[in-house]
Amino acid sequence: MPLSHFQPTQYAAQLAGKQARLLEALRPYGIGQLATFASAPSHYRMRAEFRIWHEGDRCDYVMYKADTPRQPVPIHTFPIACERIEQLMPPLLAQVNGKATLRKKLYQVEFLATTTGDCLLTMVYHKALDEDWTTEATALAKALGIHIIGRSRGKKHIIGQDVVTESFDIDGTPWTWQQPEGAFTQPNAGMNRNMLSWACQQVAPIGGDWLELYCGIGNFTLPLSAVCTRVLATEVNKTATRAALHNIAANQRDNITIARLSSEEMTSALNGDRPFRRLQGIDLPGYDFQGLLVDPPRAGLDDATRELARRFPNILYISCNPDTLFRDVAALADTHTVIQAALFDQFPYTHHMECGLLLQRKAP
Repeated sequence: MPLSHFQPTQYAAQLAGKQARLLEALRPYGIGQLATFASAPSHYRMRAEFRIWHEGDRCDYVMYKADTPRQPVPIHTFPIACERIEQLMPPLLAQVNGKATLRKKLYQVEFLATTTGDCLLTMVYHKALDEDWTTEATALAKALGIHIIGRSRGKKHIIGQDVVTESFDIDGTPWTWQQPEGAFTQPNAGMNRNMLSWACQQVAPIGGDWLELYCGIGNFTLPLSAVCTRVLATEVNKTATRAALHNIAANQRDNITIARLSSEEMTSALNGDRPFRRLQGIDLPGYDFQGLLVDPPRAGLDDATRELARRFPNILYISCNPDTLFRDVAALADTHTVIQAALFDQFPYTHHMECGLLLQRKAP
């Protein structure tokens, strides 16, 4: 998002425009109102990524505009980042500019923070990292109270740890998530709370067993487990799967099972097309699924997963791309109808919308 679009005084109007567009898209499904969740107008992003521009013995944070991709734009303040990241940016740059070992061939920096104040910094270099770098990076991590990862030529150097811990309440229940470097996490923590609370409110009256595809580190999985009988969740990424298993144990949930399968593989397993060794010990026929939760990537659902979704009496669909969301909903319109809708303004000052829909199977 270009910082020139950051206009807090215009935020309410921008959000109203998104709401109007989403309601128009929902009109064919008979939805005339939706729950709308506004973001904090500033300091809402828990992730930030900057390229590093070198000029002589000095470097600066820069970003690039889409229409002038070769022209670096220096970033001196970043008000959409959470307070922790914005507070770290000046002292980090000062330390880097004061240490040639840290500065030389530094290409990019990436911040990952949490509402607990935990922060992980990834520094990407176009050079090999040696013991001198480790010494300086260790001192930097201690001075700033952060964890640091150095990445160079396919190697990963960890100062402290390569995860952060997020923790907050959902409707009065505390949850904790370990977030590894490189795994997907929701960028707007305040909006993530709203998404989780809304999702639980939709699932609670239904209850029963639920299948979750694309579970990641267990963002939805954990609170979902508190309002239904059992959750079978799938994730194909190994890093995210390990984090999800850690998070289940850390939160002492005994009604969640994780299967490291893609959505296509789970579809194949439920169809009985072939057995999967990764499902050994899981009584798949023993589940009485009352619902399916999907939070797919921007490409939405593949054809086989859309067909799988038809089997479920309830579908909770969280989407970061309304175009693919409504493509999928249109494909399911002969068997399911939309009964609840929500707009989560995960990305203020942009055209992007995060949406949530609850679909229910039509009566015979």
